[in-house]
Amino acid sequence: MLASRPRFWILASLIGLSAQAAEPELPVAVVKPVTDSYFGVEVTDPYRYMEDPRTSEVQQWAKAESEFTRAALDAIPGRKGLLARIAELDGSSRERITEIARLPGEVYFYEKRGPQDNQFKLYVRQGLSGAEKLLIDPESLAKRLGQPYAITFYAPSDSGRYVAYGLSAGGSEEASIHLLEVATLKEMIEPIDRAHYSGANWLPDDSGFFYLRQRSLPAGTPDSEKYRFQTAYFHRLRGHGPDPAILQAGVSKSMEISPEDFPLVFSQPGTPYVIAMPQNGVQRERLVYITRRADVFKPGVKWRKLFGREDEVTSFAIRGDDLYLLTHKDAPRYKLIRTSVKHPDPAHASVLVAPSDQVVTGFGLAKNALYVESRNGVVGVLRRIAYTAGATAEKVALPQEGTIGTASIDWRLDGLVLSLGSWIRDSGYYAVDFTPNHVEDTGLQEPGPYGAPRGLVAREVRVKSYDGTQVPLSIVYPEGIKMDGSNPTHLYGYGAYGITDQPAYVPRLLAWYELGGIRATCHVRGGGVYGEEWHLAGKLATKPNTWKDLIACAEYLIHEGYTSTPKLAIHGGSAGGILIGRAMTERPDLFAVAIPEVGVLNALRSETSANGVPNIPEFGTVKIEEQFHALLEMDALAHVKDGVAYPATLLIHGMNDPRVPVWESMKMAARLQAATSSGKPVLLRLEFDAGHGVGSTRTQREEEYADLWSFMLWQFGDPRFQPAK
Repeated sequence: MLASRPRFWILASLIGLSAQAAEPELPVAVVKPVTDSYFGVEVTDPYRYMEDPRTSEVQQWAKAESEFTRAALDAIPGRKGLLARIAELDGSSRERITEIARLPGEVYFYEKRGPQDNQFKLYVRQGLSGAEKLLIDPESLAKRLGQPYAITFYAPSDSGRYVAYGLSAGGSEEASIHLLEVATLKEMIEPIDRAHYSGANWLPDDSGFFYLRQRSLPAGTPDSEKYRFQTAYFHRLRGHGPDPAILQAGVSKSMEISPEDFPLVFSQPGTPYVIAMPQNGVQRERLVYITRRADVFKPGVKWRKLFGREDEVTSFAIRGDDLYLLTHKDAPRYKLIRTSVKHPDPAHASVLVAPSDQVVTGFGLAKNALYVESRNGVVGVLRRIAYTAGATAEKVALPQEGTIGTASIDWRLDGLVLSLGSWIRDSGYYAVDFTPNHVEDTGLQEPGPYGAPRGLVAREVRVKSYDGTQVPLSIVYPEGIKMDGSNPTHLYGYGAYGITDQPAYVPRLLAWYELGGIRATCHVRGGGVYGEEWHLAGKLATKPNTWKDLIACAEYLIHEGYTSTPKLAIHGGSAGGILIGRAMTERPDLFAVAIPEVGVLNALRSETSANGVPNIPEFGTVKIEEQFHALLEMDALAHVKDGVAYPATLLIHGMNDPRVPVWESMKMAARLQAATSSGKPVLLRLEFDAGHGVGSTRTQREEEYADLWSFMLWQFGDPRFQPAK
């Protein structure tokens, strides 16, 4: 399998070593072609065997690739200093707060990572100025058991007496549910395993919670079976016996629910109802059923349909008999409507927020008002609507312009906790309407010395794509740069699921700007910057618009003098791997560097993986001819050609990735190494104690950014980052 051959010319250019040096060699993957026929089209896969990374030969190759990459990156002379600066900036803030939950009595739960912490920990405090209490410390487990642990979710009971939380190891996101009594720190249950993508939704009397669980499958079961026939259970805090099953995908007859659906069950806050929502993978449009809480545990419980996917609702809430719906039905940038719970009629609902140029992105119910988030381009707008008859939306004046997001809202409390940040300012948390018409900083997130650095410019432009569509491009750069094409540029993109790349800044980014770097974000089609219409314009058969938009943004940056091809890198992760993989295979001449991170690079084979089936609504299936052709067009691996001069490429992946299988990066790395004629490095950076990045530690993140930027600057020819020859 390893079949390594001397690559002295690569070693000399990569790490400045002589032919006699006892350093890792670049392994060469054996080609074992497998040909599939889809609707008369034959597609040959040279590395199908890598889809089982547990075999000894694949593990041997992966280990050798990892060692070679590590040696090459460690030999970059500027990397060590850059890593030290990133760590210094990361540690400059006293603490970083996330995942806030505000409960009655001004009880706050939140996750926090201190300057010396490697992972987020769970805390609780009474009041914004109260003393905090440590509840969950994943680092203590990591020290004891030798691998990183992370909190995947937490959910306090309505009273705050208990907190259920998910814990996963090695970046896998394979969560087990734990239950803690807050006052005593006593663990209340044996952990519930196989709870990936679950949560815990409490009944209001603290009597228990609903959760999602996968089947126990025998060894050798295809990965694609993992998320089929899942079950929603209820865990009782009092009483004995097994947790009762509430809803099982593909089995329950009380509603339309396929074997592939995620059977989500939860109590609707402030109402006597329990909701059942068969979730079709990543599809945004909801199918929702309802029953009374008093009936949910009865045999043969009857579920009543509230609305279906045909109503194109992506979010909902209930208050009394009012059913609030966020929908893109006849409103590509969304509208907020209100109908009746007892007699729902979305087609004739009253309109609370009408369609406009702004994209309505979300809403929530507080005690005093309904709060609506909108976005004008990438700038957030917050409005409140009183519950009184005839009330209209009023804009909430915020202390600064930027990106917004609801951090915590509770139907029992006035106002909300709002996050607010920008491309050049770290985010903070603000108390909105805790008292009427008042907005103030909560002080939960204290700004560090580098939280709002001077000398940075954030600019929003529109770029004409290949078909004339105007694509938003956000550009951040140090003040006073010369527009002579000499600036190192990190161009990022994503473009899937209707997700928008919101303005965000963290202090570690300053390390890049201090080196003269530009960071640009191209809001490609497939994302959601302009609502559902923008999403659909980069989905399935229209997916090529996604990478063609990125190419247009790259050409704009070059044309306007921000950068030039020798100084330009493209980077994207997960579904953004489609974007990066196809941009570099369609225009390999345009970029100096390509960095697909945990990327979807072999779209034709993705649905054979565990998480591939839930992603069919977004990308398609090879079982439908039109969708097969769309997937073939998305598949970067299938578009790699022998003898083409490809950019220098750094593929980044975690071995325990549950969302995109690591073999997608393995296969792409092997194919590029065999095909490229550029003489530029193709490196595969593997983390053996990481996954998709969700549970990565601070140290892992800092190492990754040091590698990513060092690799770019090495390939850009920056003299500070050139290995000795």
